Amino acid sequence: MKTVRRFIKAEKQSFFLLGPRGTGKSTFIKNEFPDALYVDLLLPDVFRNYTAYPERLREIVHAQRGKKTVVVDEVQKAPQLLEVVHSLIEEKRGVQFILTGSSARKLRKAGVNLLAGRALMKHMHPFMASELKGLFDLGKNLQVGMIPLVLNSADPMSTIHAYVDLYLREEVQMEGLTRNIGNFSRFLETVSFSHGSILNISNVARECRIERKVVEGYIGILEDLLLAYRIPVFTKRAKRAVAAHPKFYFFDAGIFNALRPSGPLDSPEEKSGAALEGLVSQHLRAWIDYNHPGCGLYYWRTGAGSEIDFVVYGKELFMAIEVKNAITIHPQDIRALKAFGEDYPEAKRFLIYRGKEKILRDGIRIEPAGEFLTGLK
Repeated sequence: MKTVRRFIKAEKQSFFLLGPRGTGKSTFIKNEFPDALYVDLLLPDVFRNYTAYPERLREIVHAQRGKKTVVVDEVQKAPQLLEVVHSLIEEKRGVQFILTGSSARKLRKAGVNLLAGRALMKHMHPFMASELKGLFDLGKNLQVGMIPLVLNSADPMSTIHAYVDLYLREEVQMEGLTRNIGNFSRFLETVSFSHGSILNISNVARECRIERKVVEGYIGILEDLLLAYRIPVFTKRAKRAVAAHPKFYFFDAGIFNALRPSGPLDSPEEKSGAALEGLVSQHLRAWIDYNHPGCGLYYWRTGAGSEIDFVVYGKELFMAIEVKNAITIHPQDIRALKAFGEDYPEAKRFLIYRGKEKILRDGIRIEPAGEFLTGLK
């Protein structure tokens, strides 16, 4: 695949860049800061040197007088370096530090607040359709997702399965995050059925025969490794009783597809519908992070059962988005959006579907999924 220009913006001050493995953090940093002093903690010898003697970073920075940017890749592997970075930021005002990571848990435990106010927090997501431009293929990307590591491989389907096996399972085990990898693997398969749904932890625990507290811990692991996230219910100025529990998503549609088993009673539409909703969700998260950081991503569900898949809300944006895995739209498909419009007439309302026509119906913009996703820039 040719080089893809990412929408994330480089900063002039020090910053963290967090994101799951394979999303292109290192490639982006090397392209944007080719002359930086680069410390790659994924290299075993480098990792050993800096964990044994963190002050080595201070010595090297002081010795490299011409370097204005210092990159520490996968800083969560040696979190003790954060104290050194903190003191260097105070001492060397002209030096920019860029700290990449794929585990929020380790950074939080190490006291990432040491750098509060001195380093921005940025996130790297899988590719967006508008970044890929003509290379985006809705059918293909629903299957294998949008992770750069996967899409750049010769065999994306095999790579996404290897990603799940090596990263989700082995990394969790290597980091000592769980003692029973068999239970965790069973949990991963079970929780895949919650992708795009309101998360009921008790049901997940019962189905995978694991204690509820353990399942809560497993979900925390996925979130700390940036592999999954929850979307809260939208409650601003609520005029009706709304749901209380969040919805759950894996960070990439390909991860969901690799984990979600297909049983004899499954319909293809059920799995592809959840994949489409997840693909829209990950695009909205990236779009908000890159271009509208003051906004939040929510869903809306009333006590009576009316539901909107996504609500984007902030001072500059207010959008309600419903996703339908269908090629035709029926009157009942827009009922929830009409109800939302009654409560929030200022919101722009969209229905995203698998058809080909763009339609305006009762103030609701009905758009093909591919066009909507490529329009997020």
